[in-house]
Formats: sequence, structure tokens, C-alpha cells
Amino acid sequence: MEFTLSPDFWIGLLKIIWINIILSGDNAVVIALAARSLPPEQQRKAIMIGSGAAVVLRIVLTVVAAKLLAMPYLQIIGGLLLLWIGVQLLSEEEGDDDGEPNAANLMTAVRTILIADLVMSLDNVIGVAAAAKGDEVLLMIGLAISIPLVIFGSSMMIKMMERFPVIVVFGAGLIGWVAGETITSDVALKEVLLENAWLHYAAAAAGAAFVVGVGKFLQSKHAAEPKASE
Repeated sequence: MEFTLSPDFWIGLLKIIWINIILSGDNAVVIALAARSLPPEQQRKAIMIGSGAAVVLRIVLTVVAAKLLAMPYLQIIGGLLLLWIGVQLLSEEEGDDDGEPNAANLMTAVRTILIADLVMSLDNVIGVAAAAKGDEVLLMIGLAISIPLVIFGSSMMIKMMERFPVIVVFGAGLIGWVAGETITSDVALKEVLLENAWLHYAAAAAGAAFVVGVGKFLQSKHAAEPKASE
């Protein structure tokens, strides 16, 4: 395979690996947050299904990502979905009291992962496609590299969240930050952003604050409900 002897191939591959390491982090955080309340066996299933779905979505999005990003208001809708997901993940209660496996909980986690992956995979696809420069072999390798990165990242994040619960808050804040960035990246706001570049960071910070603030409020409200009913 002569193409593997080309320095450009290896430089492109290193770029793709680095881009995947950076951009797969947010997907791993979403999967970890969605799966953290499940029993260990269901956690593994959620991670595998979520990671696999992320890669399948990236393969599909590779073909249509540029066209999707050119559609006005699509990223605004996607950003709002991420805000909702971030709030839900932070405010949800930690598992069932009886500890019994619940198929509905697994499917809810998978559904949340799929929606978030759909929105958050756009930047990964654009970044990897740009680094591949039309090289289909490099593109496929880049997508394949995503699988172990997301699986490993998700498993590691769950363990860290169990040991350091404050990471859950930071993870939810990260989702809010990405949501704010996604909203301001919409083509409908391009002119506004050109004149007010600071809005990009302001929206990201506002998204993080919104998710953490509303999520913690709902979390405390849920915690107070059992006490009120006693």
C-alpha cells in the first residue's frame, strides 16, 4: 500500500487523531452523564450503543454535514436541544431505590445519547473531513479511531464521576457551553456575530450557567419532594 509511505498520509493521520482526541471529549461526557445512574451491566450497554451510534452518525453526517450547517436556524434548534439535555442530565435522580435493572432507563439513556450525538457530531465530522482533504482512507481511519476514544473516554468519565461527583456539574456545564457555541454558530446569526464577536463566548457562558443553574434547581426540587410526601 504505497499511500502509507507518503509523509502527507501520516501527517494527515496525526491531525485526525489529535482532532478526534479533542472533539470526542464532549460526546464521551454526554454518554457518561446519561449512563452514570444505570446499573453496571446497563452502563456497559449504554456506552457501547452510544459510542457505536456516534460513529454511525458521523459516517452519515460526513455526506451531508456541509449542507446541514448551511441551513439557517438548524444549529439554533440543535443548541436548544442540548440545553434541554444538559438540564435533564443534571437534574435526574440517581437511579432507582430498589436497584433493579430497568429497560426503560436504558432506552431513555440511549435516546438522550443519540440526540446529543446528532448535534455534537457535526463539528467532529467537519474537523476530520478537513484534515482528510478528500482522502477516503484517511476519513475512514479517522472515523474508526473515534470508536475506542469515545468508549474509553465514557468509561473513564463514569468512574471519575462516581469518585468526584462535582465532575457531573462540570460535565453538564460543558454541554451548556457547547449548546451556546452551537446556537451562535448558526448561519442566520453570522452577520450579528461578525459585528459582535464577544457574543460567541457570552452565549457559551450563558448556556453553561443556564444548564447548571436550572439543573441544580430541579435537582433540589426533586430531592425535596419525597420529604414533603412523608
